Amino acid sequence: MLNLLLKHAGSERRLAVFLMMATNLLWSSGGLLIKGVDWNPVAIAGARSAVAALVIWLAFRGQRLSWSKAQIGGAVAYAATVILFVSATKMTTAANAILLQYTMPIYVALFGAWVLNEKPTAADWATIGVIAGGMGLFFLDQLSAGGLMGNIYGAASGATLAVFCLCMRKQKDASPFGTVLLGNVLTTLIGLPFMLDSSPGSEGLINLALLGVFQLGLAYVCYSVAIKHVTALETALIGAIEPVLNPIWVFLVLGERPGMWAMIGGSIILVAVTIRCIKTTADQPMVEAKQAAVD
Repeated sequence: MLNLLLKHAGSERRLAVFLMMATNLLWSSGGLLIKGVDWNPVAIAGARSAVAALVIWLAFRGQRLSWSKAQIGGAVAYAATVILFVSATKMTTAANAILLQYTMPIYVALFGAWVLNEKPTAADWATIGVIAGGMGLFFLDQLSAGGLMGNIYGAASGATLAVFCLCMRKQKDASPFGTVLLGNVLTTLIGLPFMLDSSPGSEGLINLALLGVFQLGLAYVCYSVAIKHVTALETALIGAIEPVLNPIWVFLVLGERPGMWAMIGGSIILVAVTIRCIKTTADQPMVEAKQAAVD
C-alpha cells in the first residue's frame, strides 16, 4: 500500500522524507514503552518481535526471502541488537541505552575495512576517536552494578547494529524486509522460553502490542519504502530524531533524568556523527567524479 501511495504521490521524495521522519518518531517511543513493561528483557524483546514479525509479513507477504548468507547474518545481528537494546533500556537510563547504540559508526568503520574492503580515512579515524571519547564519558557517572551492565549492553548493541547494517549493504535488494522479518522471528524464538516463565500483566501487554505494531512493525514498513527515495544525508540527519526524542519521552512521562556526564557524552556523539555524515555526503560527488575520470 505504501509503495502504491508513493507511486501516485505528487512528490515521491517529499513523501519518503515524511515516512523516514515517521520511522524515527516511532522508533523513539521504544525507551518509554519498554520501561512500561515489568518483565524479563529477553521476554520483552521476544514478544515485541512476535507482533512486529506479523506486521512486517502482512505488509510484504508477496515478496520472497533470498536466504543468502548476508540475509541470515543480518537477521542474527538484528536479533542480538534488539535483545541487547531492550536489556540496556531496562538496566540503565533510556538516554544511555540509545546514545550508546548510536556509536554504531565506530564499528561500521572498523568492520567495514574487513567485510567490505572499505578503508577508513583520516577523517573517519578522527571521528571514531571523538565518538569513543564521548562514549567513555557515560561511565564517569555514579552507576549501580546493573547500570554499568546496562551501559555495556548499550555499547554492545551499537556493535551488533553495525554488523546488521553491513549485512544489509552486502545484499543487492535495497529493502530490509527479509532480514528484518527473519530477525524478528529469531528474536521471538529466543525469547519464547522467557515469555513462558511469567506474565507482563495487562498494562505490559498493551505496551508490548504498541511496541510490536508501531515501534518496530510499522516503523520498518515505512523505512523499507522510504530508504529507496531519500539521500544518505537526509537519512543520517533525520536519524538523529530517535536518540534525541527517546530520552525526552521517558523524562516527560517517567521523570528519568540521565547523568550529567552521559548527557555531555551523548551530545558529543550526536554532533560527531552528524558532522561526519554531512562531510561524507559533500565529498561524494568529488569521489564519483574522480572515479569517472579514471574509468
